Amino acid sequence: MSTAGLPEGSRIAEFAERVGMRHPDRDLSDYRSLWEWSVAETSSFWNAVWDFLAGEGRHGEPALSGSDLPPGPWYPGESLSYAQIMRNALLEGPPDRTAIIVVAEGSEPVRLGRSELVRAVGSFAATLRRLGIGSGDRVVAYLPNAAEAVIAFLGAASVGATWSIAGQDYPGPAAVDRLAQLKPSVLVTGPGYSFGGTFRDRCEDVRVLVDTLPGLRTVVLTGPVDGVDGVPWESCITGDSPWVVDPVDFSHPLWVLFSSGTTGLPKGIVHSHGGATLEHLKTMALHYDLGPHDVFWWYTSPSWMVWNIQLAGLLVGSTIVCYSGSPTWPATDAVWALAAGLDVTVLGTSPGYLAATEEAGHRPGDDHDLRSLRIIGSTGSTLPAATSRWAATAVGDMPLVSSTGGTDVVTALAGWAPGLPVTPGEIPAAALGVALEAWDDSGQPVIDQVGDLVITRPMPTMPLGLWNDPDGERCRAAYYGRRSGVWTHGDWVTITPHGSLVVHGRSDSTLNRNGVRMGSADLYHAVERLPEVLDSLVLGVEYPDGTYWMPLYVVTAQGINLDDALRERIREAIRNYASPRHVPDEILLAPAVPRTRTGKKLEVPLKRIAQGHAATTSLELTAVDDHEALEWFIDRLTLRRR
Repeated sequence: MSTAGLPEGSRIAEFAERVGMRHPDRDLSDYRSLWEWSVAETSSFWNAVWDFLAGEGRHGEPALSGSDLPPGPWYPGESLSYAQIMRNALLEGPPDRTAIIVVAEGSEPVRLGRSELVRAVGSFAATLRRLGIGSGDRVVAYLPNAAEAVIAFLGAASVGATWSIAGQDYPGPAAVDRLAQLKPSVLVTGPGYSFGGTFRDRCEDVRVLVDTLPGLRTVVLTGPVDGVDGVPWESCITGDSPWVVDPVDFSHPLWVLFSSGTTGLPKGIVHSHGGATLEHLKTMALHYDLGPHDVFWWYTSPSWMVWNIQLAGLLVGSTIVCYSGSPTWPATDAVWALAAGLDVTVLGTSPGYLAATEEAGHRPGDDHDLRSLRIIGSTGSTLPAATSRWAATAVGDMPLVSSTGGTDVVTALAGWAPGLPVTPGEIPAAALGVALEAWDDSGQPVIDQVGDLVITRPMPTMPLGLWNDPDGERCRAAYYGRRSGVWTHGDWVTITPHGSLVVHGRSDSTLNRNGVRMGSADLYHAVERLPEVLDSLVLGVEYPDGTYWMPLYVVTAQGINLDDALRERIREAIRNYASPRHVPDEILLAPAVPRTRTGKKLEVPLKRIAQGHAATTSLELTAVDDHEALEWFIDRLTLRRR
């Protein structure tokens, strides 16, 4: 972790200076010292975040009663509403400043001003009150990434209702699996969206939802859906009702986010108003240095927790971009073209999209005017070092910063902050307030060797609980079952001597060959550096008789055959850049690599199928992006067992 000073003029430097006035005995002049204080003095750090970034309402009590995990209630007796802080941010500054730039694929951008957004949210909240919706109710949506989703969420939060959304990239049954668990009172939905130059009609899926959701009282329609009677969207947002926010406790449930659902029903993860507010203010202001003059766009679907991160740009006064459509239509560089046209300053994407841009031969920095762009973020999977080196020349001289975190905490556990150096293949540092360590099997922290990513002190966005888990047993088992009193996240990481992180992949998909473990991400980095390989998937399959099978499936570039010569080049790349102990038993050609709709390779479910488990119990079939590729794998793994 760098000991360089915090950049003058950055919000993190201003924060450190302000904190230093209250704690003159602490040296907070660089990121390492600020981070060490943030995890050693949990209450003091989060009090400072509240005072510096939220600016109202705190009574001066400690943030929480102790440092044990699972955490007790944060700020008991305090009130902090996400909607109130959002309203305050939107009312600051010029009312005609753009709040949201809405872009539907194939359409011109539409700019929604702050005053328009405030009016629409106030009117939608008033509509919910007229419907009798308030604290204890659930408002859900089945929508693309559009302004209606933002307005409906903020309206629901304003009346104390709990929110959840399934993006329309999910088919109807997958949306039912998520939203039906909540027994919502209100559903906001519409007829479909465009993707890849084609309109994806979701009317049948909407009918399935309406017929299936138990206890549904009202359907709000953003457009006509045959066979569904609902309240027109426009009637819900017209009028001049002021934006009134009902006060809620710090720990009042804000939203339910669902896991990617590779096994069984997706688990609903409940987060609080206060926790999400403080964590997202910290991330936006101190880590990304976002403010009123920024345009913030992270390419995402509403089904992914990054959508919630995207909304947080509004908390610090930034303009956000809501884009619905394919990142590669009408051309592979569509994201770069749009970022240039909208003067985006902070752009978020994924390693997969960066690799696709490189593979297509684009040089975004030469092809587009990206002078406004100052930071590129990457998440969803590990960022290969080779991709970082490509971006440095092909995109431009700006930080390309990787982060790791997840839906469980709806934030990054490790990422970047102004002034931190970026080393290809590494994540610069643990995030402020995150007591992150790598532990070995004996429960000892390790440096410069692979360990289990653990969190040893409370974070405000650790879940309130899981939905339909009244005694908290499932929640404790999910996060504290492996190590009592310690959050085990499920990733293999190395913490370097200078404090950066290398992520090796999920611990439940670790390649354990003859007792030697390696993360699948390390193997992918080695294999996918070859220009002949577009994508890959490796399985480490243990059998009851003690044998171990490790196949590697590769997707080759157009016109490339997987012959013996290429297989040997792949083996050599693994020997040289990953591990000679983890050369696969077989290298097989695949048509595509199936993923969850949030971009995760299906290593664990396919491993379970290879071990003899049924596909229907190993993964949620509707949560997969490429069903043809999935069926291809299921057929071959099933045949191999016979």
